[in-house]
Amino acid sequence: MNWLLVVLGGALGAPTRFLVDRAVQRRQSTEFPWGTFTANTLGCLFLGVLTGALMTGEGGARYEDFVATGLCGALTTYSTFSWETVHLARTGQMVRAAGSAASTVLSGLGAVAVGLMVARAVWG
Repeated sequence: MNWLLVVLGGALGAPTRFLVDRAVQRRQSTEFPWGTFTANTLGCLFLGVLTGALMTGEGGARYEDFVATGLCGALTTYSTFSWETVHLARTGQMVRAAGSAASTVLSGLGAVAVGLMVARAVWG
């Protein structure tokens, strides 16, 4: 049953990632990967809320399988983030590459922290 929850979460996360990426990138005139940045940050926020909920006893393994592994696993993408950062560097855009790497890591950590605070406020 757990694998089915992961599959269902992934079936929601993958198209959400695609739609978020396209919606954000369509509004940008820069090569900076704002779409991937947004999808990864959003996924980290969801993971922060889920982690906070689980820490207070809410949810359980089924929520973790569906949201964390399935939905957020498909929504966030380390491989695309890495590829886009390397692409920026290989095309001579070192400042953008460094900015992408630093801002993605920092925003992800910040989003998890915000998610934990939200969970604490809701279920605390």
